[in-house]
Amino acid sequence: MKRSILLVLIVVLSAAAVFAGGNEEATSSFPEKPIKIIVYTKAGGALDITARKFTDIASKYTDATFVVENKVGAGGIVAMEYVLAEKADGYTLMGATKSNIAKVISTESDIDLMGFNWFAMLMADPEAIITNRNMEIDTWEEIAKDGKAAGGNQLWVGPAAGGLDHVTAMKIWEKAGFEAKWVPFSSGGTAMAALLGEQGVAYVGNPFDTAGKPDLKVAAVSSAERLPQYPDTPTFEELGVVGLENEIMWRGFAVKAGVSDDIIAWYQNIFEQVTDDPEWRDFYEPNGITVFVKKTAEFTEIIKQDIADFKQYLGK
Repeated sequence: MKRSILLVLIVVLSAAAVFAGGNEEATSSFPEKPIKIIVYTKAGGALDITARKFTDIASKYTDATFVVENKVGAGGIVAMEYVLAEKADGYTLMGATKSNIAKVISTESDIDLMGFNWFAMLMADPEAIITNRNMEIDTWEEIAKDGKAAGGNQLWVGPAAGGLDHVTAMKIWEKAGFEAKWVPFSSGGTAMAALLGEQGVAYVGNPFDTAGKPDLKVAAVSSAERLPQYPDTPTFEELGVVGLENEIMWRGFAVKAGVSDDIIAWYQNIFEQVTDDPEWRDFYEPNGITVFVKKTAEFTEIIKQDIADFKQYLGK
């Protein structure tokens, strides 16, 4: 009897060892097929450029094949639903930005943001106030003075009501002690055209939005210190508006929750190599963007804080 039990245990343990070895082999051979990177913007958008730049530089460090697919619609909802419907096998990445969090909250979508593993935040692009040099009001001091005198009727332009830039504007108004009106446009480009057409006094975006647009200037930037690339632009703190040192547009990558830790580690290693690559840094840092890799634990805490912030301000 004892011998029979011993034989059964040996068979079970042997089978378990084979199974475990098979899993280890499967993980170590990842990837065995092309990896899809799902991007919610059209080709040529900032996130699309980020995804394609990543695939280009990553080819220096891995033989893996990356294929960028644009799943446009509903401010990222379509792309997020697509990724969540795929298997948690690591073969579907999602390029994401802080705007995706705003869209889920503002539309009261049933998407579970914790259904993703937010494993690689790659960059921080500081939010900024952009003005029209040809208007009488083009400095922060003039904006604040006029905003307080206008009694809530000052006009700011930008993309998408309830989006990241709108919520950033609400934070600025709150910290500066006045109210204004947000005029949403279909895109950042059309909103900047409206600013150039003097349909508002300010646009909320990122410093690089002014590139190639000599009539636009960065009047204030959300950063702890002045950006070396924009040495003449004061920070909000310098202007006496505190609590706006870290309002950023982040960009990064996520996968469906449940992807194995080994595969996540494989990805994070690739992202670290790309981030350290001079070509990557030379592409982003001259534009005032800070590049780094924040992994799952830290990135997830940032997501949770973003959710809380958007709920607070969009609730208004």
